[in-house]
Amino acid sequence: MGERSAFAEGLRAYGLIAGMWVRSSMTYRTSFVITMLGNGTMTGLDFVGILLMFSQVDSLGGWSLAEVALLYGLSATAFGIADLVLGSMDVMGARIRDGSFDTLLVRPVPVLAQVGADHFALRRLGRITQGALVLGWSLAAVDVDWSAAKVLLVPVMLVSGAAIFCAVFVAGAAFQILVQDAAEVQNAFTYGGTTLLQYPPSVFGKELVRGATFMLPLAFVNWVPASYVLGRPYPIALPEWAAFASPPVAVACCALAGLAWRSGLRAYRSTGN
Repeated sequence: MGERSAFAEGLRAYGLIAGMWVRSSMTYRTSFVITMLGNGTMTGLDFVGILLMFSQVDSLGGWSLAEVALLYGLSATAFGIADLVLGSMDVMGARIRDGSFDTLLVRPVPVLAQVGADHFALRRLGRITQGALVLGWSLAAVDVDWSAAKVLLVPVMLVSGAAIFCAVFVAGAAFQILVQDAAEVQNAFTYGGTTLLQYPPSVFGKELVRGATFMLPLAFVNWVPASYVLGRPYPIALPEWAAFASPPVAVACCALAGLAWRSGLRAYRSTGN
């Protein structure tokens, strides 16, 4: 009961803090709309780069434009959701250095909820919208013999992928508690991870694919299940059921991230120590 109560309290606190920032951002609605559109346009430049590649080639690693667009849409949308929910976690190091993290520890509210909801930026919906538009186009354009299992995998990939990215954000913040200045290291696995997943696994070396599958399982955001949906062989041998393993992988990642966060809080000794 204690764990459930703490979780419910954390969600409530997160909602209150996020709502405060949403109301603040909506004070100037024209500015908000322009900022959101700008955010979506800037993130869309990644897909423009892919389109430029395909203006010179017919396939990338044996994958067509529609298939690569499916990877892009899944990765960008899942990451966009995680970035909206927990994107503020990457400034943990700055909070520790300026002493503001200490103020969060003395409040009667779960620290993770405070850090995650701080500066909640609704403008990040631009990234989600842009990724969802590419995803919608790719689903209509890709040549797939759709079955009930394949249709179900699409929303499962989005939800599980967002959870996996959220876990990476939390684990990265826990790491920053220990080293106090590692925002770029965290960004290499969050922003760098979503960029990696926007391209077919066949264009990368098998060692990198193994690392993204077994060490930091970002491959379960889209590579593994999308290969099943498209009927493409995965670069490394995996059982067929692995295509449906994204939910348990996401649960495991979140559990490990939670343990890392608690360990980081226990190890924290305040600014200057």
